[in-house]
Amino acid sequence: MPVYLTAIVKVKPEFHNEMKAMLLALPVRSVKEEACIRYEVHQNVDDEDMFIFHELWENIEGLDKHNQQPYSQEFFASFEKLQEKPTVYISK
Repeated sequence: MPVYLTAIVKVKPEFHNEMKAMLLALPVRSVKEEACIRYEVHQNVDDEDMFIFHELWENIEGLDKHNQQPYSQEFFASFEKLQEKPTVYISK
């Protein structure tokens, strides 16, 4: 069953450039994963520190495998230091 994920990430302004580079690199790596159908990162036009992820995975196992990748782990490790209130929505 396909899994849809939408995440809203608010970056602290002092880490904007660092996080933007990391966030925009994620789709390049993620779309190479077997279970990835779509992976997009968008920057909010009204708030340059807000990024919105739209992801589509073949199944929950594929998403779980993605979450174990080194680049995903690096992103997760940045939450406390670099982001304010990440919000994630997952649906099937």
